[in-house]
Amino acid sequence: MKKIINYSFLLAFVLLAASCDKGFDDLNTNKVNPIAIDPLYQLNNAVVNVSFPGNSTLAYDMGVVQQIITPNNGVLNGANFNSDNRGNTQVIWQNYYRNVIRNTNDVIVNTKSDPNRANLYQMARIFQAYTYMVLTDEYGSIPYTEGGKGYTDQNFFPVYDGQQQIYTDIIKELGEAATALNAAGKIETGDVLYGGSVAQWKKFAYSLLLRAGMRLSKADAAKAQSTVQAAFTGGVILANADNAFIRHDANYTNPIGATLNSTEAANFYLTKPFVDSLKTRNDPRLQAIAVRYAGATSGGTQTTASRTTDPALQFGLPVGFDNNAANTYATSVGRASFYDFSQADRLRIAKQNAPCFLVTASQTQLLLAEARQRGWITAGTVQGYYDAGVTLHMQQMATYDAGCTVAAGDITTYLTNNPFDAARALEQIGTQYWIASFLNGPEAFANYRRTGFPALAPNPFPGKEVAFIRRLTYPNSEQSVNPTNFNAAITSQGPDKLDTRIWWDKP
Repeated sequence: MKKIINYSFLLAFVLLAASCDKGFDDLNTNKVNPIAIDPLYQLNNAVVNVSFPGNSTLAYDMGVVQQIITPNNGVLNGANFNSDNRGNTQVIWQNYYRNVIRNTNDVIVNTKSDPNRANLYQMARIFQAYTYMVLTDEYGSIPYTEGGKGYTDQNFFPVYDGQQQIYTDIIKELGEAATALNAAGKIETGDVLYGGSVAQWKKFAYSLLLRAGMRLSKADAAKAQSTVQAAFTGGVILANADNAFIRHDANYTNPIGATLNSTEAANFYLTKPFVDSLKTRNDPRLQAIAVRYAGATSGGTQTTASRTTDPALQFGLPVGFDNNAANTYATSVGRASFYDFSQADRLRIAKQNAPCFLVTASQTQLLLAEARQRGWITAGTVQGYYDAGVTLHMQQMATYDAGCTVAAGDITTYLTNNPFDAARALEQIGTQYWIASFLNGPEAFANYRRTGFPALAPNPFPGKEVAFIRRLTYPNSEQSVNPTNFNAAITSQGPDKLDTRIWWDKP
């Protein structure tokens, strides 16, 4: 009897154990934790992270081209004093490699052999080419062929490629990807840049190809011409409806807008060269861009009551002053302090949800004007492209904010009073490209170095480290973590200094 009881107990225990184990795997499996991600989401993540960093772009790119400057030092050091502040020079490098290239590379790897995502594969190639173009224009030699492969290939110490090699491959990538995009294939409607529009992605790719070709105008004129011709034949962005820009909202704020609406609200000012360039030609864009808090003596006194957008009352801050010298100058010209100079209006053009433009019809039309002037294309006229470029940028202003709208009559008046002059074609084109690239710091910096227009006087700050900034310096982490490849790069390119010329930047 005792044995029967024992066997019964054992059987009950086994059955209980079996019932407890049943469904155990399902119970311990997280059914809401994804094991894969749609690569389109990764491309979208790359797109929204490509907007230009606040402090870095303001402190360097826009300071070098003398559009926005700060008289303050410390964390804001950069082009204001022509000094090497690696806390700012490293920002775009770190953001683009960590948040953009990492994603685009993964999308390319995971879609390359999937015919159903062929268009997504080409889109990722195009966007990666754009990102690498910005990086190499900012720094020169960079990790390219091995860039972004830390996750996919476990390559944590990438070699640096020279800029000539990078541009050769970027041109190939853009041409191949644009050609391969297929309207009959899967349309990636969730794409945040163009909603998957194959036609618009093609125009974006060919516009980047045009930009790449023009970059080589001094470094390799023959390659530049053939690239420009291929881009023009392919079909570039010619209307604002096709502009490539990042949309921002309360969740994804514009980094420049976020900077200018927070801790640095009272620290950055429009420069005298930029304001004077617009003011002397009665350019209606000045009203759309600038605000001045008349009589302000501090950030706290920049109030709504003192706010004015009247073009006649806008005054730019000269380049080359620290805050003490800026206040002395302000007093000498009748301003209350340096807080009494004009700023990019952070309630309109520089608001937190303002768009970030990457490639625009205005820029493309102006590049075509230059290409036509050089004889690299034969269709159209230089003036036709030039007038279209100016007009399109003035029309583009409304995209920032309704308060930035330029009236059609004002555009006509401007072109009438400031007509295209064939004898000054390259100067006028370069100057208008400078204006059309306002708030696109990397592009304004790159095209200014290439063309030398507009003619800007060197920063006169007495303690400056270099005469002119021609590139950004590498992050200190590269020297400590990837020293072999870092040292090989500077041996080939030149010292890791602000005034070292990159390959296409010829005297």
